Amino acid sequence: MRKIAVISDIHGNIEAFTAVLEDIERRNVDMIYCLGDVIGYGPNPVECLKKAIDCCEFILMGNHEEAVLTGAFGFNPTAKEAVDWTRNQLKPGWLSNATQKALWDVLKNLPLIHTEDDYLFVHGSPRDPTMEYILRQDTEDLFGEIPDKIREIFEQVDKICFVGHTHTPGIITTKSKWYGIHDFDEVWDIKSEEKVICNTGSVGQPRDKDNRACYITVTPDEIQYHRIPYDFRKTQEKILKIKQLDNRNADRIEFGN
Repeated sequence: MRKIAVISDIHGNIEAFTAVLEDIERRNVDMIYCLGDVIGYGPNPVECLKKAIDCCEFILMGNHEEAVLTGAFGFNPTAKEAVDWTRNQLKPGWLSNATQKALWDVLKNLPLIHTEDDYLFVHGSPRDPTMEYILRQDTEDLFGEIPDKIREIFEQVDKICFVGHTHTPGIITTKSKWYGIHDFDEVWDIKSEEKVICNTGSVGQPRDKDNRACYITVTPDEIQYHRIPYDFRKTQEKILKIKQLDNRNADRIEFGN
């Protein structure tokens, strides 16, 4: 495998996305893979989708793309409001130009998964590509055993499964151990005999109490996490001017939660 960058959960945050792409440009990356949720929550869904189409080898279907297309079922009110507003920005009407119609066609045809050699790329989980979360608490068991959920997910993984969706970067092993990125100094050595689930974290809405954008680069030997500062105040200002977007969407990008 060549050196790739894997990004996820941009969530309409063009400032974070631009900062990440600038950092990727300095790292001699061969390709960029996107695990979905390019849109949702943030104020620039159209710009982010266009940029992702231009720079990414593929974009997977995230739960926010799916909700824009089919309805925000199971979403909390804040997320649903953002989905409805985002749909209005993207869905073409009778007088829409060809560019907007092309964006909508791209959205409708996003794949659910991507496989490459023994690597699996998915937004949420191999069991449910768009909606299932793989959370840190899923790895915990009162009796110290491997929870059925983790065991069943790993049965669908040949080597490494890259996911997003939770906005929390970290590694899960087959022994159901969760490692936050500070546990391994942000560089995970890939071992030939080891399976892992790798959460890439979020570009546009981190939730690990670090407001810097997060993404990974991958080589045959290692997974490296990168945290990139960006002008979140500018993103906040845009959100606060859009009445259909809850102000909490602005608050959380400041505090990373």
